[in-house]
Amino acid sequence: MTAGADPADRTHPAAGTHTTGSTGTIGLPGGPGLRRRGRLLAAAAVLLGLLPLLHASIPNRIGNLGSLVETFLPWFGLTVPVLLAGALLRRSAVAALAVLLPAAVWLNLFGGLLTDKTRPGGDLVVASHNVGAENPDPVGTARALAGSGADVLALEELAAHVRGVYEKELATAYPHHTVRGTVGVWSRFPLSDTRPVDVALDAGPLGDAKPAEEKMADNRGLRTTVATDHGPLAVYVAHLGSVRVNPRAGLAVGRRDAGAQSLGRAVAAEKNGRAVLLGDLNGTLDDRAYAGLTSRMESAQEAAGAGFGLTWPAAFPVVRIDHILVRGVRPESSWVLPATGSDHLPVAARVSW
Repeated sequence: MTAGADPADRTHPAAGTHTTGSTGTIGLPGGPGLRRRGRLLAAAAVLLGLLPLLHASIPNRIGNLGSLVETFLPWFGLTVPVLLAGALLRRSAVAALAVLLPAAVWLNLFGGLLTDKTRPGGDLVVASHNVGAENPDPVGTARALAGSGADVLALEELAAHVRGVYEKELATAYPHHTVRGTVGVWSRFPLSDTRPVDVALDAGPLGDAKPAEEKMADNRGLRTTVATDHGPLAVYVAHLGSVRVNPRAGLAVGRRDAGAQSLGRAVAAEKNGRAVLLGDLNGTLDDRAYAGLTSRMESAQEAAGAGFGLTWPAAFPVVRIDHILVRGVRPESSWVLPATGSDHLPVAARVSW
């Protein structure tokens, strides 16, 4: 202390601050800077809560953005733990409370899929598999499907050069089968009234110019009647157009969407009250493109499955694009079968009358 100085004249740092020499003071955790960051986290949480809630309002005019969001809608749930960790790191009560919104929305939309809704019993097992045109092991795939226990089996992407392999390997388990182009049905029960179903792959002038034989070779939809022990069942098999992601144009879904609409019209016109749709629809049922189908049919996985039942790609599935939809019969259980040589996983369901 300098001689003559009055201790009362000395200044001391205010409580709750640190001195930093010539730079003044900085805030402790919870100060204005962190509170601002907490508000940003809260705003992000609200936005990510509203996005899945209002996904149907996202327009498709630019790059089919709405369909792209809907394809991966369940994965938005991964933002919840990330946002919560950020809120705890920032010690922001406002952000932590805001995280409740996306958590509640996600649980409302998808929480039911986390429970096991399978029930015992059932009168008929149906299965579907995109066997893959480039499948390196069609024999093993056919034998695995023959041992699946399915009564009715639908195959998609059935290449002409391996069709005989599947017919041979499945003949013992399934005495009845029908193929139209690249899709087919194998059944333990007799089949009748089989006809191709237009999935709009040849729409437009170029399609109109195609010879009928060429169209049939590439056909990707059919309808048949299965004479089950409980009465006739209309079975539809479809492989809709592929989806492509283009950096400039975004999600290219034109052919797939046209096929979904055409398939929806076919199901709407079906006179049999009991119908099953099996196939690779190249999209998730959250996508608005399938409204014509989901408004008339029920997903076996959503009604009687356990989990999301993801099917593609087989090595590390991230989406379910292979589906079983039903009308007039009740799904009792739904599951994903073990991997084969295809890049898709097979799916199966047990239904009752």
